[in-house]
Amino acid sequence: MAWKKLEPFVHRTPLLSSTTTNNRVGKKVHFKMENQQKTGAFKFRGATYKLMQLPKEQLVNGVITASAGNHAQGVAYAAAKLGTQATIFMAEATPTTKVNATKSYGAEVVLVGESFQEAYEASLERQKETGAAYIHPFDDEDIMAGQGTIAMEMLRQEDRLDTIIVPIGGGGLISGIATAAKHVNRSIRVIGVQAAGAAAMYSSYLRDTVEKLNTVSTIAEGIAVKQPGSHTLPIIRNVVDDIVTVSDEEIAAAIVYMLERNKTLLEGAGAASLAALFKYHDTISSRHCGVVVSGGNLDISTLPKIQKLAAAKSVLAS
Repeated sequence: MAWKKLEPFVHRTPLLSSTTTNNRVGKKVHFKMENQQKTGAFKFRGATYKLMQLPKEQLVNGVITASAGNHAQGVAYAAAKLGTQATIFMAEATPTTKVNATKSYGAEVVLVGESFQEAYEASLERQKETGAAYIHPFDDEDIMAGQGTIAMEMLRQEDRLDTIIVPIGGGGLISGIATAAKHVNRSIRVIGVQAAGAAAMYSSYLRDTVEKLNTVSTIAEGIAVKQPGSHTLPIIRNVVDDIVTVSDEEIAAAIVYMLERNKTLLEGAGAASLAALFKYHDTISSRHCGVVVSGGNLDISTLPKIQKLAAAKSVLAS
């Protein structure tokens, strides 16, 4: 199983609770702190597991991918550990912290396009030229299996979990988590969360279509994906119980809340699941609720904007 192979390489991140949060939502909340994972996000799991499956002769030509940022760092770090060269395509608006971190692991970074989709299409063209192994950020069974190890850890850390809330971009994280969780306990509910400004999976899931967005707009750049994965969408329809959306103001409020109350830095994507819990807690029937904090690679220069958005949410809520 993936979790056994990855165990020596990844951090077993903490599963934390907060009395303040518990009281606020009326249930026991368990934060899976993947912002404390190597490279600051869960993506290291899937990237490492995928590269471990590649034969050595394939690694000789290097690996290539596109990423909103966290997958880039995961692939770059895993590639460095396995002695192969990584080339990463990222959108031009990717936070500087994520770009610099990716470069620091020895990867070549190419900035192109306004969103993940443009970077992805450009990376496919480069892959044809070089023959490098393509490491898709979410639409790959090995990637999903690597991300699914989060659920296996959570259920070993707290076997009373009845619900897990997971952020969704292209769907690799929630596909892996939901599959793994329901393998252990079919009654566990898995709820996905998308940013309202990048809700392709939400629309596809509800309408039983494949929604392709022309543009995306959200502070949660880690889940700003224009269309669902062709492999992840069928899995999500089969194993995910519900998908909800949250606004940028709600995401920002969750970031500020965790920073002020728990002294923990979350990026937009990492705060989405907590934002959903705050927004929908009255309708989420759960006694022990897992919240996946998927990453903490926030560009500090965006904090004033986040504080302003969070303040707007507070005004709206009052």
